[in-house]
Amino acid sequence: MSTTKARDDQPFDFNLNSVKVEKTLRPFRFVFGPNNERWEMAHRETLDKIPLLEAYEQGGEAAGTLLSLRTAMGEDQWERFRKLGLRGEQLTKLTQAYDKFCGTDEGESEGSTGS
Repeated sequence: MSTTKARDDQPFDFNLNSVKVEKTLRPFRFVFGPNNERWEMAHRETLDKIPLLEAYEQGGEAAGTLLSLRTAMGEDQWERFRKLGLRGEQLTKLTQAYDKFCGTDEGESEGSTGS
C-alpha cells in the first residue's frame, strides 16, 4: 500500500463523497424506566463506524455493542440510562428492535460486512 499522496490531477476509482443514504434516518424512540421515560437513539446509519469497528476489534462484541448504544444515545442520555440498569432480555429486545428499525439484519454486528 502506497503512503504517497496522489496528485489531484490523477484519476480516481471511486468517489466516496457520492454515497448517499436513500432512507429516512429519523431517531429510534422507546420508553423505559419506572416513570416511562422516553429515550432516543440516533439512527445507526448516522453513526461514525470507525470507533465502533475499533471497539469490536479491541474488545469484542460486548465492547462494540456498548459503544454503539452509548454513541447512539449520546453522553447525557447514556449516563441517565445506565443508572437504571438493564437485564439480559431487555438488552436483547432493545437491540432487536433497534436493528429492525435501522434495517440491520438480526444478529448482524456493527463489525459485520453484511455479506
